[in-house]
Amino acid sequence: MAKRVVIDPIPRIEGHLGIEVEVEDGKVKDAWTSGTLFRGFEIILEGRDPRDAWILTQRICGVCPTSHAHTSAMCIEDSYGIRPPDNGRIIRNLVEGSQFLHSHILWFYHLNGLDYVDVVSALNALPREKYLKDVQARLKAFVESGQLGPFANAYWGHPAYKLPPDLNLLVVAHYLEALEMQAEASHLSAFFGGKMPMIQGTPPGGVTCTPGVEDLQNFLFRLKKIQKWIDEVFVEDVIAIAPYYLEYATIGKGVGNFLAWGVFEDKSFDPTKRTLPMGAIYNWELKRNEVNQEDVREHVTHSWYKDGPALHPSKGVTEPDFTGYDTEAKYSWAKAPRLGDRPMEVGALARMLVAYVSGREKARTLIDNTLDRLGLSGRYDVLMSTLGRAAARALEAKLIADSMVEWTMELIENLKAGRKEMFTPHEPPDSGEGVGLWEAPRGALGHWYTLKNGRVERYQVITPTAWNVSPRDGNGVRGPIEEALIGTPVVDPKRPLEVLRVVHSFDPCIACTVHIIDPETNEVYRFRVS
Repeated sequence: MAKRVVIDPIPRIEGHLGIEVEVEDGKVKDAWTSGTLFRGFEIILEGRDPRDAWILTQRICGVCPTSHAHTSAMCIEDSYGIRPPDNGRIIRNLVEGSQFLHSHILWFYHLNGLDYVDVVSALNALPREKYLKDVQARLKAFVESGQLGPFANAYWGHPAYKLPPDLNLLVVAHYLEALEMQAEASHLSAFFGGKMPMIQGTPPGGVTCTPGVEDLQNFLFRLKKIQKWIDEVFVEDVIAIAPYYLEYATIGKGVGNFLAWGVFEDKSFDPTKRTLPMGAIYNWELKRNEVNQEDVREHVTHSWYKDGPALHPSKGVTEPDFTGYDTEAKYSWAKAPRLGDRPMEVGALARMLVAYVSGREKARTLIDNTLDRLGLSGRYDVLMSTLGRAAARALEAKLIADSMVEWTMELIENLKAGRKEMFTPHEPPDSGEGVGLWEAPRGALGHWYTLKNGRVERYQVITPTAWNVSPRDGNGVRGPIEEALIGTPVVDPKRPLEVLRVVHSFDPCIACTVHIIDPETNEVYRFRVS
């Protein structure tokens, strides 16, 4: 007999996400994802000066504000007909890369890792190194105090945990090290962004900072510290953990369609030439396909918005209409974006796969070497899975850190050669349209807007999680996370650890907002805090 299991809210993500699954014969038979926060930034931006947008849209998310800043700046630049100079391009890449490193380390160790690492089991380890003995002693004090702190409220002892105690202890130690690496990555963001989160240094036209060679050498020193840790710890932890969970190479496979708008700009400003390029993969076939943003549509059939046809974001409408939670009708604040009629998975896995099929040598080498080390040479099918998403984050972190070293040296050479332009002067037009297509750590991010009489007439955003966490569309087709959950084994419905593993592999981020909607009247309330 089928049993309904509800996890609401999902822990260890940004924002509020509810997951409902129907379990039958020990496996997920059906699934529904419910974004339970109304964002509404599209409404906030109407009537504003477009030059405010890159600052305001960062508040969509405190985890990946940099990506919103850059995507919005690109969107405004598109309508103004300008681009940043080469130094501005490089600095934006460095600021974006710093955020990616922070996010990937955060996700693997602090959001996703505890689904696989049994912290309490680490007390049974028999460490030889003083460092690990000290970590174990700190952990023991946590447990004996009855207050596990950040390690509380988990399914410790669940039969799905498979790591031996010594490996559990090692990764717990790296969990603590990762806190320092996150801080270092935030320092890198603040070098050129002014602060982190909510950077202040990359407006439409370029960047506002003017670093010297000594500044860049300081930046490079910190960067190489993170690069070394990624090489020696992050990637190696993935290789060490993966053999114990190889069944997740066939669990959580999803829709088989992958989208990347591309990230880290090339001198040509051609999105297909970005370090991680634009492209799409369809129907599980490792073949690069061209992608056109004109094919994007957003469905609201099962979302809490007024009913209407599936629209392109440039024509998009955001009219909230809360009608109550009903999996047969409307059950999420997330719209359902589609590329044509296809649900698309986005994120690090999509980017690395698109880079692979686009012939990017760094991506190909990293993926092939990792498969070889796991004894899975040529098994590209295993990448499209829960396990593949974890591996993609680590490998992408290495690719980005290595690329950032190269970009820093390139910028140093520009400055030494006297090329110091950072910003493109411009005069804002009164009307126009703009599109910004970029990537946040969690995947494809798009901003679309219309400018009229010098003000924003319409502004629409499709976040990465909107793609992944989308509900069913107007054709009844599940979103990527919903589809990925189908067939997931659940040993104990009261402790659905396996469901968390699949959901966390997408790293959902349900963006917060700064106003409230009344569920009875659908009125949007606005508050001034003083």
